Amino acid sequence: MSIWFGEPTTEFANSFHENTLVSNLGIEITEIGADSLVGRMQVDDRTRNPLNILHGGASLAFAETLGSFASNQCVDPDKYYCVGLDINANHIRTVTSGEVTGTARPLHLGRRTHVWRITINDVKNRLVCESRITVAVIKKDES
Repeated sequence: MSIWFGEPTTEFANSFHENTLVSNLGIEITEIGADSLVGRMQVDDRTRNPLNILHGGASLAFAETLGSFASNQCVDPDKYYCVGLDINANHIRTVTSGEVTGTARPLHLGRRTHVWRITINDVKNRLVCESRITVAVIKKDES
């Protein structure tokens, strides 16, 4: 059974993020499963730090993009919107080039909060970053 409110598509996800930090970092949503969201991000001059490795902030932006977008697809957009409340990450492995893939899966989908686990892996499927985001579900007439 699907966790999504409607039937989100990768085309919608990527057009939704045009002209934002997400598109500037080259983040793309590549797959939407029944209970997961997958994206990719290039490790290049936009996402590396001065040590020539994937910037931890880029990993967090990637994780927050996946978790926040996923949460917004789990609620009725006419009544609710979702925003990041707290995020943390463990940076496990360095990456200097290529691409990383992130997968977001829900740990909790409540009425007021959602919690997502986001794993970011390199091209050899090795864990690069493990992140968790808590997302606030806000009723539109309460904002």
